[in-house]
Amino acid sequence: MEQHYKLFRVRELADNDEDFVRTLAETFVEEVSEDAERLKNAVAEKDYQEAYQAAHKMKPTIDLFELGILDDLIEVQDWGKFTKTDMDITEKLDIVITAVDKALVEIKSDFNL
Repeated sequence: MEQHYKLFRVRELADNDEDFVRTLAETFVEEVSEDAERLKNAVAEKDYQEAYQAAHKMKPTIDLFELGILDDLIEVQDWGKFTKTDMDITEKLDIVITAVDKALVEIKSDFNL
């Protein structure tokens, strides 16, 4: 439990209400998995605006669950925001997606989702 994510800030936000913690975990699984897929597709298609929007939407949740990739996600976000056509962002994207995938598997297991 909590190898690829941390619940400290989640529990603090939820005031240790375990039902609310579970709701936040469920939301993470639903929202972040969709946004990560959206981000992957946007980067593959060089859809800078879509990449920016997906990464921007993911930031608060990634930060709340402390995946340790916020700086990498911000780089991907800025790649889209500033249309950095001269930059290959795939390495940073891979770091983000790998961390998200690991956290998703672990959260699903930890919360029986």
